[in-house]
Amino acid sequence: MSEKGIINMINGPVIRGKNMSGFKMREMVMVGSKKLIGEVIILDGDVGTIQVYEETEGLKLGEEIVSTGKPLSVKLGPGMMGNMFDGIQRPLQQIDKINKDFIPEGIGLISIDEEKLWDVSLSVKVGDQLGSGEVFGTVQETSLINHKLIVSPGQKGVVKSVVKDGKYNIEEVLVVLEDGKEQYELKMYHEWPVRNPRPVRERKEINKLLITGQRVLDMFFPLAKGGTCAIPGGFGTGKTMTQHQLAKWSDADIIIYIGCGERGNEMTEVLEDFPKLIDPKTDKPLMERTVLIANTSNMPVAAREASIYTGITMAEYFRDMGYDVAIMADSTSRWAEALREISGRLEEMPAEEGYPAYLPSRVAEFYERAGYVEALGGEEGSITIIGAVSPAGGDFSEPVTENTKRFVNVFLALDKGLAYSRHYPAINWLDSYSGYIKMLEPWYKKQLSEDSVQLRNKMLELLFNENKLQEIVMLVGEDVLPDNQRLVLEIAKLIKVGFLQQNAFNENDTYVPLNKQYRMLKIIDYLYEKAKSALSLNIPISQIRNQILFDEIIKMKYTVPNDDLSKINEIQGLIDKYYDDLMRQYLE
Repeated sequence: MSEKGIINMINGPVIRGKNMSGFKMREMVMVGSKKLIGEVIILDGDVGTIQVYEETEGLKLGEEIVSTGKPLSVKLGPGMMGNMFDGIQRPLQQIDKINKDFIPEGIGLISIDEEKLWDVSLSVKVGDQLGSGEVFGTVQETSLINHKLIVSPGQKGVVKSVVKDGKYNIEEVLVVLEDGKEQYELKMYHEWPVRNPRPVRERKEINKLLITGQRVLDMFFPLAKGGTCAIPGGFGTGKTMTQHQLAKWSDADIIIYIGCGERGNEMTEVLEDFPKLIDPKTDKPLMERTVLIANTSNMPVAAREASIYTGITMAEYFRDMGYDVAIMADSTSRWAEALREISGRLEEMPAEEGYPAYLPSRVAEFYERAGYVEALGGEEGSITIIGAVSPAGGDFSEPVTENTKRFVNVFLALDKGLAYSRHYPAINWLDSYSGYIKMLEPWYKKQLSEDSVQLRNKMLELLFNENKLQEIVMLVGEDVLPDNQRLVLEIAKLIKVGFLQQNAFNENDTYVPLNKQYRMLKIIDYLYEKAKSALSLNIPISQIRNQILFDEIIKMKYTVPNDDLSKINEIQGLIDKYYDDLMRQYLE
């Protein structure tokens, strides 16, 4: 910590200093008498530029910039699960005890609790060989998460000493490794630079569905474990609510929720609601498998830019233990705005709409850290990234949405019209897509049925045809259409209201098992095929469309229990009886 620079320019969160030729790029520094945390982002001869992750109010020219000799890093170890951090991993609940109203400047880089004692169970003995990423012990961090203690990437060797099982804090040395002349002291945690992806042994093929219990996703626009997804939508279309549903119901082991630049009241709601949520699968608090990172719009803009990397680095750590992790980033638009603001203060050449020219590469860097991998220690884990995008005025042609679209495989376009008509999730089936259909087809065939993907394609085609027909209906009315096209309109309505619309506040409908989703779609298709058979006998559409029968189909999401699908067989029996009787009358 011998290197020192001198501040000679202050522009909001951007600081310029001289005497900085001995500093390194991306090095973490302490700025001024309050020791504000910053990061070196430009070095030009003797002059260095720093982005500061705290408020710079009161900072003066001539104050010192002190080197720490290491990049911006996070501590990865027990104490993260169930915790709430800011954008650079400072614990908000702990800070709340120090200062009630706001995060005070110069509080330092405090992170996970260094004093708490954890019950450690070690799985190695003297003389064992340990490689990078291998597990040397476990800590039962919460009742849901068994925290595996892993050797930091880049370290390996023979075990020279091991402590006995017992209670220790994270700063105590548990194992000493020796590799030639090198010695490594293994503690419960290790530090990792947030901007460097953690190495893996192999990136594996994506072939498993991330089951969400949301019909529009699981059957129409599936998201794979290790995949990437964008949820763009204007104000009030339900981005945050959709992410809450995914956090609560998806079959990921661990959830990392990043509130990146959202309004303070919205983030407060998340911080207050999440600790009260019960994990439906285990009946335990959802926070036992959740990490929250909150960086609201009134917090320092540079820390907002870092919050994305803090979250993804934590996710990679849990992935290396063999867990399936889902990251919710809400929203990447606010993160991009932080990039734009810092870029403007650095006087860089602006590109489209004032965003920096490197926006596409930064978006790509973030989403590329998703994936299904075999970790260094041999464990298989995944990171699924679900990023909300908030385009101004709901304009999907703006740069952040356009660039995100290039790098994600699932695009769930939220529609203002659907949201205002109370159709939730307000995912527009015409503008959305999933690039994982082909990859997941063998999984669907094995888990559901041989025809599940064909059934999905057939129903989606009906919705596209209905959209074309609606243009004619708007001009000349429905009565001019032939009966087979009027039937398409009726079946499309069943798909939209009976299948795609889902009620998050109904106990039976908030989460729907995959086999029930398939059976619901199959019975709609069965009705369609029966109705087409009746049409072939020139039976008028007014008789084919039986109001009671169609209402039964729409209501089955509420009336058919998730654990007993026999009611669907009853509905099929009603369909058979009605149409068989109807066709018999016309044949006679």
